[in-house]
Amino acid sequence: MTTYKGTVGTAVVNYAGDYPGAVEGELWYDSTNKDFKYRYPNLTAAGSWKTVNSANTARSSGVSAGTGSSSVVYGGYSNPPAVRHAQTESWNGTNWTEVNDLNTARNALGGAGADNTSALAFGGYAPPGSQNVTETWNGTNWTEVNNLTTARANLSGSGIATAALGFGGYASTYEAKTETWNGTNWTEVNDLNDARAYLGGAGETNTAALAFGGDSPGNTANTESWNGTNWTEVNNLNTARNGGAYGSTGSYTACLYIGGNSGSVQAIVEQWNGTNWTEVADLSAAKEEMMSSGTTSSAIAAFGRNPSTSYKTSAEEWVGPGAPVAGWATGGNLNTARFQLGAAGTGTAGLAITGTADPPYYAQTESYDGTSWTEVNDVNTARSFVASFGTQTSSLVTGGNAGGAALGNTELWNGTNWTEVNDLNQARRQFAGAGADSTSGLVFGGESPGSINENVSETWNGTNWTEGNNLGTARREFGGAGIATSALCIGGGVQPAYVESYNGTNWTEISDLNSGRSRNSGAGATNTAAITFGGEPAPSSALTEEWNGSNWTEVGDLNVGRQFFAGAGTTTNAIATGGQTPPGTITASTEEWSSSSNVVKTLTD
Repeated sequence: MTTYKGTVGTAVVNYAGDYPGAVEGELWYDSTNKDFKYRYPNLTAAGSWKTVNSANTARSSGVSAGTGSSSVVYGGYSNPPAVRHAQTESWNGTNWTEVNDLNTARNALGGAGADNTSALAFGGYAPPGSQNVTETWNGTNWTEVNNLTTARANLSGSGIATAALGFGGYASTYEAKTETWNGTNWTEVNDLNDARAYLGGAGETNTAALAFGGDSPGNTANTESWNGTNWTEVNNLNTARNGGAYGSTGSYTACLYIGGNSGSVQAIVEQWNGTNWTEVADLSAAKEEMMSSGTTSSAIAAFGRNPSTSYKTSAEEWVGPGAPVAGWATGGNLNTARFQLGAAGTGTAGLAITGTADPPYYAQTESYDGTSWTEVNDVNTARSFVASFGTQTSSLVTGGNAGGAALGNTELWNGTNWTEVNDLNQARRQFAGAGADSTSGLVFGGESPGSINENVSETWNGTNWTEGNNLGTARREFGGAGIATSALCIGGGVQPAYVESYNGTNWTEISDLNSGRSRNSGAGATNTAAITFGGEPAPSSALTEEWNGSNWTEVGDLNVGRQFFAGAGTTTNAIATGGQTPPGTITASTEEWSSSSNVVKTLTD
């Protein structure tokens, strides 16, 4: 097996500052600050939720089975009009796909399963009353098998399709009944100590499980552990509630209870460690009767409702403690709140340029040092919807909009002043640029007079603009990243998931985004290493995706979802500033991006 020593050796690099060539685990000596430093993974400390792609059919009180990246959700209820659903949706870690329906439409059912190819559905409610119907899922179809011995709804379940447990629920009264499934038949075993419905459950087999919360009647925090023979009361939830997410998110020694109702709908999430419940990061939106599956390190929670008549398709993914993550940190506010602005530089040395409050149009330029923004000299032409690129001391701004007119004006920044230079060949707005500094760059796409989507690309040589080969798809309101000879055009209002890569001569279509969007921003030094963030529609307003030259991967969300904002930087150090925060409030807030994989630490002892 390859080891760090065998790959890197034992020599310590002597470097002035942070050593850019350091690999994970490497130690070096910072000769400037006279410290030893090392690079290590950036990990979540306590877990977090991130918004992912929405499902197809809004509903609550169905059930989920599987893992955080491979699960099925089935059944449920929505009103008005009152509908009990048979729909099944499959989750592959990125997208939801509608697959074949249950044979019996119902809500308030129990479920179990290992992934999106194998699951069990049992019990539930469908007029005229509680059901005992059981169905198995083989990845393609549902098949009816032997029924529960006791028909009931609002029960819970755990396990897999061939070894499951069903417990609690409601028929004509609150139930304590427990039944075990062996892949063929249900058998009654010892009851719960606390008869209840609308409860949560977790477990990987029919011999070890956990039951928690519910209505008995009245909200309960009671937790019980199953050892294959008996239920034993263990430590309670911190918050008594019913109607938390339905489905198994973990084992009897490590699981999550998500959302629910304690008199009002909750975003509370609690984690069980085998002994105690601990509150962890809340959902981004309070919900009850969601559907969830997975583990304490990776889970998916979707659908649900809040308030009682507002049924959801939204979904959130749990990234557990110790998982590698990227991170956005809140920075200093702009002096002037605005949207439709441009940016250049990085998260610790950046510029915010022009913009609007609709009206007026701004000429303001602000400089960022990683802590605060300082107003510097204005551009010569006030405007919005510009393209910009470069550094804090050498940047370019071009094009844009003023009073409804598309502009071709170009200005250069030398760290102190803006100077007007040669105009674009094609006046336009709502476009993007890429470039390392003010001497070399590229702009592409946008909207020209007459609201025409453009595919035109122009390159800048420090003096003049030259038209080059066009984008494959004309578009506007997209993100850009890279330099003049290696760039990306990301998303946009025409094909929001579509990405094109530029090699210095031609544009080529590459892998699509996981979440299509427009009005987003991008950052990156080449066409093989970039991020895109924010935009619309929801949930894209906060989502961040990272490009490694082959694939897009969802990483840490923005703290504040936004559109029509400015972004700049690299995959290790970027900035997002200004914009509109849905539903349309103009913001001055700023966020700084840190590396998605590794961070630098100083050896203090």
